[in-house]
Amino acid sequence: MLGGARIIVLLSTLLEVIVRFKALALMVSLFLLTAALLGASLQEPPQQPGLPPAQRPAPEDQERAKLEKDMAKKRNQARQAELKRDTEKLLRLSSELKQYVDKTNENVLSLEVLKKAEEIEKLAHSVKGKMKGSN
Repeated sequence: MLGGARIIVLLSTLLEVIVRFKALALMVSLFLLTAALLGASLQEPPQQPGLPPAQRPAPEDQERAKLEKDMAKKRNQARQAELKRDTEKLLRLSSELKQYVDKTNENVLSLEVLKKAEEIEKLAHSVKGKMKGSN
């Protein structure tokens, strides 16, 4: 370990200097020790807390997980946009159905009213499925 031998040589030289220049040598030695420790810590790969080295995810796995998370977020955003669009359509269709029903009486049931009700039913079922998370 070349770095450790270099530190030992530096420290022994510093001990000789300490006798002559105690205060200055103390500050310099603290600076060099701090620099050596920082240099050693920068050479080691970052550790993930709680996981032994063999169980840490590889960088490729981390990137894949990030990509999957981003894709899931985009799918959720698209699903939310579809839900908004479909619920607005449901509101419009329901208003149209009410208008058709208001125009009829107890003796007349329009074919358009039945078609509108079926369309609302299908759309409502689709919205319910999207809210559950299945398309």
